[in-house]
Amino acid sequence: MVAGGLRVLFCGINPGLMTAATGHHFARPGNRFWPVLHLSGFTPRLLAPAEQRDLLSYGLGITNVVARATARADELTAEEYTEGGRLLTEKVRRLAPRWLAVVGVTAYRAAFADRTARTGPQRRTIGDTRIWVLPNPSGLNAHWTAATMAEEYGRLRLAAEQ
Repeated sequence: MVAGGLRVLFCGINPGLMTAATGHHFARPGNRFWPVLHLSGFTPRLLAPAEQRDLLSYGLGITNVVARATARADELTAEEYTEGGRLLTEKVRRLAPRWLAVVGVTAYRAAFADRTARTGPQRRTIGDTRIWVLPNPSGLNAHWTAATMAEEYGRLRLAAEQ
């Protein structure tokens, strides 16, 4: 779900098997993306993955670094991340969102060859598009709770509104 002129283009790592089966981003029931998006104020109500098209009406879009579906992101190769970063850069140059929000610091580091990146705004830009690295909402990411993720996503929301 992408379009030109978005406030924020969210970028997941790659489709999981549930996403590949349904065609809806972050479709696995344990994934916290949709609840965190709502808790952080990006959406006025909790959207279901099947309602992902509604993101466009809020100036939001969603894509992935790598298109290949896997059960786990650690099944992806370094080459897939590198090529995904190249293709994502082309997409961002073409669509020119205000912010690119990469969901997962490990994915960002691999796709953009930036081993020192941390969660939050990055120095790197793609044209006029600023980049923010967000915590991965996967249920496997136990370092972040839904509440702490919502705080970080909320920081991006505030920056995107300015």
